[in-house]
Amino acid sequence: QVQLVESGGGLVQAGGSLRLSCAASGRAFSSYAMAWFRQAPGNEREFVAGMTYSGGTAAYADSVKGRFTISRDNAKNTVYLQMNGLKPEDTAVYYCAARLGEVHGHLKYYDYWGQGTQVTVSS
Repeated sequence: QVQLVESGGGLVQAGGSLRLSCAASGRAFSSYAMAWFRQAPGNEREFVAGMTYSGGTAAYADSVKGRFTISRDNAKNTVYLQMNGLKPEDTAVYYCAARLGEVHGHLKYYDYWGQGTQVTVSS
């Protein structure tokens, strides 16, 4: 069992930056692939970024490549999402998710979810 708690969301102007954190409790955090998803009002939850359990490989949605960076610190049981060059279309609730195995781009493959943190980007 893994519990996930996100933090770091907020209101920022276009072009600004935020860093989201996801603290995990429970066993064997380092065994889980971790990912960030987001959901805007009226939209489906979509994959943003993911990282393998070792931190050796990251994957990104095309819409955030070059602007967002996922990282993890297994000693602190925490995964991060550094978001630079934010755009109004990045406005959404951001969720942290975990699964055993490799990173996957579809939400149905993730077993554990956080409660989400709101990110709002003003124009």
